Amino acid sequence: MVVDSSALSLPANEKFAKALQFIEEMTKNADKVQEKVLAEILAQNANTEYLQRFKLDGATDGYTFKSRVPIVTYEDLQPEIQRIANGDRSPIFCSHPISEFLTSSGTSAGERKLMPTIRQEMDRRQLLYSLLMPVMNLYVPDLDKGKGLYFLFVKAETKTPGGLLARPVLTSYYKSDHFKTRPYDPYNVYTSPDEAILCPDSFQSMYTQMLCGLLMREDVLRVGAVFASGLLRAIKFLQQNWRHLAHDISTGSLNPRVTDLSIKERMAKILKPNPNLAEFIVNECEGENWERIIPRIWPNTKYLDVIVTGAMAQYIPLLDFYSGGLPQACTMYASSECYFGLNLKPMTKPSEVSYTIMPNMGYFEFIPHDPANPVYPNRETVDLADVEVGREYELVVTTYSGLCRYRVGDILRVTEFHNSAPQFKFVRRKNVLLSIDADKTDESELQKAVENASVLLKDFNTTVVEYTSFADTSTIPGHYVIYWELLVKDPVNAPSDDVLAKCCFVMEESMNSVYRQCRVADNSVGPLEIRVVKNGTFEEVMDYAISRGASINQYKAPRCVSFTPIVELLDARVVSAYFSPAAPYWTPERRV
Repeated sequence: MVVDSSALSLPANEKFAKALQFIEEMTKNADKVQEKVLAEILAQNANTEYLQRFKLDGATDGYTFKSRVPIVTYEDLQPEIQRIANGDRSPIFCSHPISEFLTSSGTSAGERKLMPTIRQEMDRRQLLYSLLMPVMNLYVPDLDKGKGLYFLFVKAETKTPGGLLARPVLTSYYKSDHFKTRPYDPYNVYTSPDEAILCPDSFQSMYTQMLCGLLMREDVLRVGAVFASGLLRAIKFLQQNWRHLAHDISTGSLNPRVTDLSIKERMAKILKPNPNLAEFIVNECEGENWERIIPRIWPNTKYLDVIVTGAMAQYIPLLDFYSGGLPQACTMYASSECYFGLNLKPMTKPSEVSYTIMPNMGYFEFIPHDPANPVYPNRETVDLADVEVGREYELVVTTYSGLCRYRVGDILRVTEFHNSAPQFKFVRRKNVLLSIDADKTDESELQKAVENASVLLKDFNTTVVEYTSFADTSTIPGHYVIYWELLVKDPVNAPSDDVLAKCCFVMEESMNSVYRQCRVADNSVGPLEIRVVKNGTFEEVMDYAISRGASINQYKAPRCVSFTPIVELLDARVVSAYFSPAAPYWTPERRV
């Protein structure tokens, strides 16, 4: 079904019709909605310490706001955020009390940031969630006829010195009344019981969620997790635990490793002996053939609900392998700072995903970003309705919680408009760089280089499961180290040493001209190295990150590592290493 870019079809369901009408109203009047949002935020927070500094004198218009209030980063706000964390309850950023801190994933630029939020923001997030299924229903009908197998997790909360909770945004949502006391909705029925989702022990939570997914296999219409990496971790869990799961299903008894009382009570009502189902699971899993395992076990699955944009794009081939090419739906765009918008064409190819920023979620500005000259000059920002198709921008947000002109760090490219609201492709996180000398390699360039090199592995039925990088300056000159974990599907036909060395060369050929100049003309960067690590290594890296406080929901494998224990862990798992056999092509002229 094709949805016209200027109007969304109205379904028969009255609730869905109202939701789609709301999207139309917001996007048809994006500039007016933005003016209203900014006026509301500035009026609400006029007497806060932060805004009082800039002497707005009651002004709520965009011109005055942008001419007097500076664009800021997290580091600029850190002293005030720390005061709140330490117990200062005065209205520093927001006139409403700060209810908790939302933590960043801990893997973006390696820093866990504390984002102050207010209770009213939960209503705004819930509003965006409520728009997802009405849009999806346009493309995939009858989702009320079954259930969703979603692997969802919480992280144990921490408290700041002043007593405020600090937790990831999804943990905040799952523990809220919005989630726990949600009314029955036939379009959003999960196989996972709330007791399993809310269990802080990741093994018990995953085990119970997988067990319930297997018990209700024929009811499952969609399979998902927050990020693609989370769904792949669930498949890995099935590979490692299917014997125990089949035993529980056969006998109707729960694995003794699951000790959470609320889970045990709930599972006593769900788990009954089912030898036939257990036998089916054994037959599907014992041959260790995991291709198309998702539709084989969950035959009615219509799509995967996972984020596969940005750095998650590298997981697409593996998801295709496990799902038999099921559609991969990316439904929404959000962060700890703000929920931004949704994908109005959720069944499009991952490479074509664009998100429509909803103008009621916050006040949005855009710093023009030139990939060839990424240093931010002192120039005007562009309003939401005034961005240009084809241009890249860095996102700046002002929120009801009190963030003012805050640089989120995301680079977005405008693809088209829905009514007067722009649609953006997520390009990358800003400033995720490898650098040895004058060279600077960002996340998208590294991703492209890995993709280009991976083409050489196709003839050997081999896939890059996971990767990260390290700027090794222990050698002179320093060089890029790329850690690869490979899935070799036919060990008899594994890629040779020469092929893997050529992968290094292809990666270097894919790098930007400054890197190639450093390699060829300046000799300031040494040959790129690929270190192949044992299978399961990146699972260990994730486990380590989670043990240090990262959220299992929001975890993303770091695309560049510098933390010594992680580098040592990776190096301890290296099984072979290869260097680029030749220098890449470079001339002073621009390569076309």
